Amino acid sequence: MIRIGICGYGNLGKGVEAACLQAQDMELVGIFTRRNPKDVKVKSNTPVYGMDNIESFQDKIDVMVLCGGSATDLPTQTPELTKYFNVVDSFDTHANIYTHYQNVDATAKKSGKVAIISTGWDPGLFSLNRILMEAILPNGTDYTFWGKGVSQGHSDAIRRIPGVVDARQYTIPKEEALELVRSGKNPNLSVRDKHLRDCYVVLDKAANSAQVEEAIKTMPNYFAEYDTYVHFISQEELDKHHKGIPHGGFVIRTGSTTNGVKHKLEFSLKLDSNPEFTGSVMVAYARACYRISKEKNWGCKTVFDIAPKYLSIEEYSSLLKHTL
Repeated sequence: MIRIGICGYGNLGKGVEAACLQAQDMELVGIFTRRNPKDVKVKSNTPVYGMDNIESFQDKIDVMVLCGGSATDLPTQTPELTKYFNVVDSFDTHANIYTHYQNVDATAKKSGKVAIISTGWDPGLFSLNRILMEAILPNGTDYTFWGKGVSQGHSDAIRRIPGVVDARQYTIPKEEALELVRSGKNPNLSVRDKHLRDCYVVLDKAANSAQVEEAIKTMPNYFAEYDTYVHFISQEELDKHHKGIPHGGFVIRTGSTTNGVKHKLEFSLKLDSNPEFTGSVMVAYARACYRISKEKNWGCKTVFDIAPKYLSIEEYSSLLKHTL
């Protein structure tokens, strides 16, 4: 059995827990939290420990799955915990992945550990599809669309505006942009051309709705670059219609081979629960992390480094006979 620890017990941590419970080759040893462990209610019978106790488990856990946020948690948490554990994270700030890789790789090689970073679906499965599509169809263009789905980071950004009680923000691909891409016309699309942002906001009674709407629509790096729509609703409406965390998206590459013969490659996801699916991806890579550690192939890895056979619970002979 592969002994798994979970660091962080928010939505993603719960998704990893659910995936581990379905994995026949894994045992959940502990869940580690910055909160008071006595206040954390888990779905399984897994013990909950404080973060200040985590280092004492380095001989009891084969892989630690890190479920913190990319903005402030993982840049320091992943290299720090790689001193003691093989780790898997879902670091998803694309612009900073290479720096994160370098920081974690240095620690992993020094400590004799394996760290797999930026697992999930983007980065992760979408990244794999982009590299495969480009390698197979070099004369072409790729496009990535996200949604329809809840952006947890953008929703949080709205909730931080004074006067906002609660909010959900959906990222939605524009159908006309999708159709242009699928038609093989290789359009040059801006972020505004590809997606819109739909916001559902619950206001405090004293809040000025016009001011809040203006603050949302002009927020740089979040909404200012997009067509953004704001809907003010009650808490009851939000709880009834917008409590789920669905997501998904598409990676599409269009191009040609000899004499302009055209081709289109597409990979898509439609997820009822973003954290449960992302947790399932991380658990598959935790299996790979354990196997690579047994080979003493130390250092930081990404989805580009790992053969699919390391992810599957099946024996390689079975994969050859029934899957290949």
